[in-house]
Amino acid sequence: MTQTHFSRWIYLLALLAAVVACRHSNSVGSRMALTPEQLRLEHISDVDSTTFINILNSDSTVDREQLETLSADAWMLIDDATGFVISQKCANEPRFMASLTKMMTCLLAIENGNLSDTVNITEDVFICRDSRVRLGEGYVMHDLLYEMMLQSDNDAAYALAKHIGGDTLGFCEMMNEKAAYLGMESTHFANPNGMPAPDNYSTASDLIRLARYAMADSLFSEIVRTREKKVPLTDGRHMDCQNTNALLSTYDGCIGIKTGYTRQAGNCLASAATRDGRTLFLVLLNSRSMRSRFIESAILLDYGFSVMPSLSQ
Repeated sequence: MTQTHFSRWIYLLALLAAVVACRHSNSVGSRMALTPEQLRLEHISDVDSTTFINILNSDSTVDREQLETLSADAWMLIDDATGFVISQKCANEPRFMASLTKMMTCLLAIENGNLSDTVNITEDVFICRDSRVRLGEGYVMHDLLYEMMLQSDNDAAYALAKHIGGDTLGFCEMMNEKAAYLGMESTHFANPNGMPAPDNYSTASDLIRLARYAMADSLFSEIVRTREKKVPLTDGRHMDCQNTNALLSTYDGCIGIKTGYTRQAGNCLASAATRDGRTLFLVLLNSRSMRSRFIESAILLDYGFSVMPSLSQ
């Protein structure tokens, strides 16, 4: 490392420490008056894509050139503790999001449903028919959430939406109300599972908000970090569930979150990983292939962990 590069890193460390200290001292009093829900919302709104990224862009840091070769159409990589945006591409431009939609479906089911309820697969929710749930089957809601998130089961999402919202339209209204509450200003939900629809779209930055908020829920985070599970049906049978997120097995520290694919949206992945007490969140949209979405996400996460200095607490 040259003397110039070393000096830049020292400056970066000092600046980040100063910013964090300033934020802490200015916000302690006001934060004490906030409810846990308000603190959670404040946390996901704490995003800084100016100071840190400008300094980072001024240096030829490790693997930076490799990011320019990625096939993904859009992404955002963020450090959860500080809200600093480490890397982004077209992060505020609307894109189709495929099954990343199910993050919102899962969150609303957890927040608004009775997890011990029985959810039946009726004819009006047996729509896509490419799913693993079958007409006439019944599931406890808690278990059906695993089937939806691990296997990305489209009809499981419809069944949960009907059970929580009364019908798909009512549930989509709930989805859009929650999106507005979270500050997802460039997002609109048209269905609970992300199947192709011209008005089901979001941005990488909006989906980062949703991911950070949802992962603060203990059940949500438990579900999306699960690699495999035997999902019981109410008739006593079980269905083997394998998580479609390969990073859970291949990337050290991965703790979720959700895969997505349609021809319209391309290959998408929302991911989170923790190393040495630091958690990074990444949303990657429209990668070239199923394999490349995992490879490119790993490259971005590696980049993030390599350039984010560890700040003393």
